[in-house]
Amino acid sequence: MPDLRDLYQEVIFDHNKRPRNFRAIEGATRTVEGYNPLCGDKLTVYLLLDDDGVIRDVSFQGTGCAISVASASLMTESVKGKTAAEAEALFNGFHDLIMNERTDAGTQLGKLTVLSGVREYPARVKCATLAWHTLHTALRDEGATATTE
Repeated sequence: MPDLRDLYQEVIFDHNKRPRNFRAIEGATRTVEGYNPLCGDKLTVYLLLDDDGVIRDVSFQGTGCAISVASASLMTESVKGKTAAEAEALFNGFHDLIMNERTDAGTQLGKLTVLSGVREYPARVKCATLAWHTLHTALRDEGATATTE
């Protein structure tokens, strides 16, 4: 398992140092703030949905630990161009992968599977899921704030 651990560290380092889609979206159709009270990570997810429910653009801004930023960066890459339903399915699959030790949960997740390594650090699971919970709240149009609680 050393190869997966090395890949996990490389991906976290790369996406933390150079996060993708780290910007605000002017005219976003949904904007939700996320907060992890356990460690203080804060971010905002911006969605631009078209009339058919396709995510035309997605981005984030905020501050947090390397895992939180990397997970948000990977998330934005993964859901851009997907329908809201497809993004919800990714949320469910990712959440299952991180929260449970199911090996089949990552089959449809592609490069997101590398984040399964966060399970080795239970205190960091909320860091990895913050952006995803925030996206989930935005997709369901459930308000302007999301938490990992």
